[in-house]
Amino acid sequence: MLEHFYKNVNGLSLPSKTILLNEGKIADTLYLIRKGCLRLFFCNEEKDVTFQFFFEGDFVASFDSLYKSQPSLFSLESIEPSEVFSVKKEHFYTLVEQIPLLRKVYEEKLIDRFHVYQRLFLSRIKSTPAQRYKELLKECPHIIQRVPQHYIASYLGITPVSLSRIRNRR
Repeated sequence: MLEHFYKNVNGLSLPSKTILLNEGKIADTLYLIRKGCLRLFFCNEEKDVTFQFFFEGDFVASFDSLYKSQPSLFSLESIEPSEVFSVKKEHFYTLVEQIPLLRKVYEEKLIDRFHVYQRLFLSRIKSTPAQRYKELLKECPHIIQRVPQHYIASYLGITPVSLSRIRNRR
């Protein structure tokens, strides 16, 4: 059933540090990661702030921009060499209508993403940086193994030096 999806999307091979969407541009494409790692980030006072990481099997876009046709609050970049499927928004909507399993998988991924954002938000409010790092180690060890330390520090809301100190205390 999903074969129809794969026949109707474009495959892209991306070197690391490829920007797929720039902050301020309107997203018109949705990506499904076949292999690799991407990140959403934004600039705050000239600092690069990583907001989330995405891996194999994840759908990625600046969803607010994609759905509302408004400028994106984030940029999207590959962290490592990656292979993705890309599909334009209008074509994706057609495919979701034609392939019920795609709709189900997509909805589950969106719910998972909402859950991650909710936990990230609460963690930033109530946890110390050391606690956030410990949670990341426990719940997402693949991030620690695959993502450069400066992106992890940014994601945790700390400096790379602080992350190094936290790691050395363990």
